[in-house]
Amino acid sequence: MEVLIVEDDDAMAAALDAAVISAGHRATRVSRGADALLVHRKFEVILLDLGLPDIDGLEVLRKLRQVTPCPILILTARDDERSVVLGLRSGADDYLVKPVKLVELLARIEAVTRRAGRPGGTRQHSIVLGDLEIDVDRRVAALSSRVLPLTATEFDLLALLASHAGSVVTREQILDALWGDAFLASSRSLDVHLTGLRAKLQLPGFIINVRGVGYRIEANPA
Repeated sequence: MEVLIVEDDDAMAAALDAAVISAGHRATRVSRGADALLVHRKFEVILLDLGLPDIDGLEVLRKLRQVTPCPILILTARDDERSVVLGLRSGADDYLVKPVKLVELLARIEAVTRRAGRPGGTRQHSIVLGDLEIDVDRRVAALSSRVLPLTATEFDLLALLASHAGSVVTREQILDALWGDAFLASSRSLDVHLTGLRAKLQLPGFIINVRGVGYRIEANPA
């Protein structure tokens, strides 16, 4: 797998490079946001530092999300709530706070790429719930023929809940399905993506919070 490392700190970049290569992937490092925007098409996953010297990492993330569905993990020394939430709402698939644990980094890379490239198997190709139609193959969701501008993670979350319409999907099941590990993944990521999904659907009461358990979409919405 081709991995793009966008990191201006030489020591951190070297450690990330070594970890990615040790897992059998190929790594390319750039130190500026402008360079990432130029070369992103060649890569299957992007590790994006938010503290870049030329362009703020969040702005780079927003611009990348306008042109590519490639899985993006943000690496940040900013462990405050605002930076993490902004990153996830801007389209990041996951985030890691520095100093990064390399074993955890590799697990997150595997999780987001597995989600992005899941084999078809016996999955549903389309899901229709009232005026909502989800085309799983094309990864497009439309409400009353209006295409919803969902991020990759928001789409995966909607498709997962919709495919189990009428049943409760636990938080652990969601975290395991979307991030690859119910205990490794961050619950805060799920909360942010769920908030974004609800805002874009604009369907109050559609995604029901089953307190202490998980979430449910009604099988036959009004």
